Amino acid sequence: MGLKDSTRTVLLVALAGLRAPLHPQDLTPRAYLITPTGSHAVILSTSFSRGQILIDPTEPIEDAKGVFEVPTLGYYQSFSLLGRSANFTAVLPYAVGNFTGTVAGSDREAYRSGLGDARIRFSVNLNGGPAMHVGEYLKWQEKRLIGASVTLVIPNGQYDPARAINTGANRWGFKPEIGISKRWRRWAVDWYAGAWFFTANHAYYPGNSLRTQSPVGAVENHLGYYLKPRLWMSLDWNFWAGGRSTVNGVEKQDEQRDSRVGGTMSVPFNRHQSVKLSYSQGAYVTIGGAYRTITVGWQYSWISPAR
Repeated sequence: MGLKDSTRTVLLVALAGLRAPLHPQDLTPRAYLITPTGSHAVILSTSFSRGQILIDPTEPIEDAKGVFEVPTLGYYQSFSLLGRSANFTAVLPYAVGNFTGTVAGSDREAYRSGLGDARIRFSVNLNGGPAMHVGEYLKWQEKRLIGASVTLVIPNGQYDPARAINTGANRWGFKPEIGISKRWRRWAVDWYAGAWFFTANHAYYPGNSLRTQSPVGAVENHLGYYLKPRLWMSLDWNFWAGGRSTVNGVEKQDEQRDSRVGGTMSVPFNRHQSVKLSYSQGAYVTIGGAYRTITVGWQYSWISPAR
């Protein structure tokens, strides 16, 4: 492999980290917790990541590292669906990153900045969480929740087929998932299992290549503790496997078997505002970024009057 191809390899792996918030690397405690019908929230957050990039050892690449930030804008709304609690979430990220590495003895670096692919998630409670107005919700006690969700990644991010590195993927992503949450007084446990499926990129670099990727299975677990009704913290863990890619019929040695661990804390400031802080790092990484990530998010929420 030539120097130019090796440089593209390290950057392709690195840029995958910019899209991490949209794919199996998510750590999202309390994702299936229900809220009163008519709840709304605007979320502003940003994540800071730094760390080593792990690449196929046969590549002539050493000391690959990445530092990047992904600010996001999100919106949440809950509603009733056939008497069950349901909600809709939309997230739009922007990625900014610097990447360095030694390729065949020569130092290389790259900077990328651009809009990422948007994500839309629809979730519905299947058991334990009927649709409730705020008065009913205040009397309700969480015990066991079973829910299902579908997440869709829209290829609206920055993409130029003439460039090897982009912040958008130029393909659709689709993730069905099921989640179970159990509450014992102040303690809460969440379990999720799902899989990512991807459409083909028909304009892969240099513009006339076809790239496909196999599904990625993912599981996630959280152990939470409530200090107050809206003040809680959790320990987080996930694992994902799969995702081997093929370019023009040639299979790549990039199958993933990775895991992250971390912690999250949600702190309310008043009736409408709260801040969420989280930290995570790679616990087991085969291919991709062994990043340490800090995320800070601010949420403003309100409830529409009952009709």
